[in-house]
Amino acid sequence: MFVDTTATPDDLPVPPSLDDVTSRFPGALFTLEPQPGAEEIAVSTVTAGAGRHPVFLSAAISYGLWRRPDDRDDPVNLAEISDELRAQLDEPPRFPLPDGLMAIRERMRYPMLWEAVQTTLLGLGDEERTIGTTLVEHVNHILMNRFRDTRVRGEMPGELLGAATEAAVERGIPVRIDGGVVDGVRLDTDAHVLGLGDRHLTAVLARDDLPFLDLAFVTRAVP
Repeated sequence: MFVDTTATPDDLPVPPSLDDVTSRFPGALFTLEPQPGAEEIAVSTVTAGAGRHPVFLSAAISYGLWRRPDDRDDPVNLAEISDELRAQLDEPPRFPLPDGLMAIRERMRYPMLWEAVQTTLLGLGDEERTIGTTLVEHVNHILMNRFRDTRVRGEMPGELLGAATEAAVERGIPVRIDGGVVDGVRLDTDAHVLGLGDRHLTAVLARDDLPFLDLAFVTRAVP
């Protein structure tokens, strides 16, 4: 297998910023209600079509978590990372990185709410999809990626142990969005995460992070 060892960060396409995704997303894009303990840091997208402006089908926002937001230098804010990763972060990067990637690199010292809040446009090419199936997929995606050591067996991609199913999804659950309360869905049977959703919104948070968060959501303002 050929591996290009000459590639540098400058050779990689620049991912769209969260503001860019918000302005181009074909509908409301949801995020956590502004709060001291959660800081938006990145967005991941699924798109359809080719060219310079593909259509966004979903967007998942990641956040930095501050356990003590009033004192960011407090060691309680640090993530539990391996000595190997800490040593890598203490060294300068192999190649100069853009400011955005440097910020994400530095954030690796701190806990992250990875792809925690996702907005999915239903009915685009998949008429069978519901908010329940979307929430189950989001929960299992987080478990596969954030809890590999305890929840995944075998080589990549591996087998998810105790995967969530739609049978566990509760309906008629109050979810706070844009200052009001709507009838949403919840997946509250997993030992590691809690899932919430409504129509196009799903949110999956690690249970250990819940004491530091206010589970309320807003439509992200278009810049």
